[in-house]
Amino acid sequence: MRDLKHAVAVLCISLAPALTGCLTHTYSVPKTRPADVILNATLDQLVQQLDTRYNEIQTMTATVEIEATTGGGRKGQATDSPAFSGYIFMRKPENMRVLLKVPVLGSKALDMVTDGKTFKLIIPPRNKAITGSNSVNTPSKNGLENLRPSVFFDTLFVRGVLPEEILSLTSDFRILENPKKKKDLIEEPDYDIEVLSKPEGQTAHIKRVIHISRANLMPYQQDIYDANGQVITRAFYSDYQKYGDIAFPTHVIIRRPLDELSLSVTITKLIFNQKMDDDQFELKIPDNVPIQKMD
Repeated sequence: MRDLKHAVAVLCISLAPALTGCLTHTYSVPKTRPADVILNATLDQLVQQLDTRYNEIQTMTATVEIEATTGGGRKGQATDSPAFSGYIFMRKPENMRVLLKVPVLGSKALDMVTDGKTFKLIIPPRNKAITGSNSVNTPSKNGLENLRPSVFFDTLFVRGVLPEEILSLTSDFRILENPKKKKDLIEEPDYDIEVLSKPEGQTAHIKRVIHISRANLMPYQQDIYDANGQVITRAFYSDYQKYGDIAFPTHVIIRRPLDELSLSVTITKLIFNQKMDDDQFELKIPDNVPIQKMD
């Protein structure tokens, strides 16, 4: 038995040069460097900042450009739409209006309003109107038909945290490309806040994950989940600018993976906390326009 162990040991030692030399291959990979600025914060501080940023905005008037991409891997093709210019109006708690214009012509492409529970949508080029609930109970195969005003509300504004929600804080990092020097890759740590529903017994469902950059402690991504634990919306935030004392992203990408739909929202002008009247969120459907009721 001792001779067998000795033979095995000799074999392992003799194979070591082959395993560490001949069978390995070293090659170059992009080199990363740590971020220049790394900020620290506790979970309580991060939540307080989220609540403050959300609460300090009561109304919003945004001039926007929106580009849409439909399709993807499941369909085997994708279609990019031209950029639509328009406006997004918001008044808390749940009022929102999205008004987009036809490219070049400047006529109205769509007009959509919501009170947070139901919505109305008029599409003049198609002489069509849609009304229904903000909740999608029977998803359509057409991803655009599953788009509701609440998607804009929940992605443009990172909501604060409710008292009954459960929170978990983890840390990760992302690799960023330096826009001024493309071969300069930056390893930037982040904070990830998981927002879970109130537990039912031993079970709690994830509702959102908010990814916060430790370079500036601002959200750069938000993942929103449905009741089945599937990601229904991912939002990516960039190009923050200051509007008075309020920092807000001027570029938001909204991705709906289940619908194979992506929206790129670029904000060109932004005004906060102006008084808004009820009639700004009223939409009358003309008598001669057919109405499709959804959900």
